[in-house]
Amino acid sequence: MPYSDMPLSIMDAVELAAKNANEASYRLQSLSQAVRNEALQEIASALSDNADIIIDANEADLREGEKAGLGKVLLKRLRYDRSKIEESVESLRSLIKQEDPIGRIVSRMELDSGLILERATCPIGVIGVIFESRPEALVQISSLCLKSGNAVILKGGSEAHNTNEALAKVIVKAVVDVDQRFEGAVQLLSTREEVNKLLAMDQYVDLIIPRGSNQLVKFIQSHTKIPVLGHADGICHTYVDEKADLEMALRVCLDSKVQYPAVCNAMETLLVHENVALSFLPAMAELYDRAGVELRGDASARSIVEMNEATDDDWTKEYNDLVLSIKVVSSLDEAITHINCYGSHHTDAIITSDERSARHFMDEVDSSSVMCNCSTRFADGYRYGLGAEVGISTNKTHARGPVGLEGLTIYKYRLTGSGHIVADYSGEKGRSFTHRKLL
Repeated sequence: MPYSDMPLSIMDAVELAAKNANEASYRLQSLSQAVRNEALQEIASALSDNADIIIDANEADLREGEKAGLGKVLLKRLRYDRSKIEESVESLRSLIKQEDPIGRIVSRMELDSGLILERATCPIGVIGVIFESRPEALVQISSLCLKSGNAVILKGGSEAHNTNEALAKVIVKAVVDVDQRFEGAVQLLSTREEVNKLLAMDQYVDLIIPRGSNQLVKFIQSHTKIPVLGHADGICHTYVDEKADLEMALRVCLDSKVQYPAVCNAMETLLVHENVALSFLPAMAELYDRAGVELRGDASARSIVEMNEATDDDWTKEYNDLVLSIKVVSSLDEAITHINCYGSHHTDAIITSDERSARHFMDEVDSSSVMCNCSTRFADGYRYGLGAEVGISTNKTHARGPVGLEGLTIYKYRLTGSGHIVADYSGEKGRSFTHRKLL
């Protein structure tokens, strides 16, 4: 019986969920890629077959959101209509085609004759994911975890509770119908209290991935012993260099801000070299005005184009909206210093035709994704060919940038011998290691 059907206290229920996920994680490691892919295909079919039910649930969430006064941007993120379902189905089909991330031999070394050491990829285990707003994230996260052999415990935002519950039921039934060993591999929590209890389950949960606001991420980081992977802010920059192709810069900077402003890889600050600011900013401001973007600039930017004044807070602000701060800089190094000081180490881009400047920028900017002559919006697991993503990490350990299948694996060492013992390698006359690299 699923834990949610049992008359248990919140603590007991969450602990049982964590135990069930832990047990499932061991079973998942023995499932072949063919079985895992079959489960993903069944999810894709089930999403299409149950589209009406899912859409009805989503429309209920949208009605509740409108009554609660959610803004247009949040309502847009909340919507999960037929086209979004089709996108999820296509994403699943793409994921099925991805190479199996489990059991891949990363290195092989002969320690001595007949004594072979391998390093092989393996699942992390149990992953807890707390996310906000976008219901499609539930499908992405579940499918990535299943493909990589991990069990997952999910908690979505309360604003999407009807949609998330409908999606979770569809996914759980689909995978268990394929193989009973998937029982407990995907579970959904429903309350904030349950999340608080889950954060204490470090004996069962191996990794927490928060996807949401700065406040959410920092709360989780400070309330658990479980390793946390993610990013607190998405303060992304585009720097227009003095040697930029300005027509290219107009296109890229418009896309980086306007294409989808409510996401973490949208540009929040535009930096422009002073030598091109006079010719670039008026044309750029006109495009932004047509798109409804509010501009906030430093004194130099405001002397060229009429806009609101940018305060110190604006340089550290993730707007997630049609708002952009603009700063005019005197050099490439000033731009790099500003990004490393005020940015969130997420995604930053340079527009330039000078290879040395591009290389200097990409070497010196300390971000998980650095780009040249393209939109920051490309920082995405699906666009990177990673089979979607569970989130974007600004960590410097384990995984960084968009976290897809590879970021959901770790490795283990496998040593095979034929009766070898350490005593034979001790003392002056002991055997010597060959340490010969085989792979």
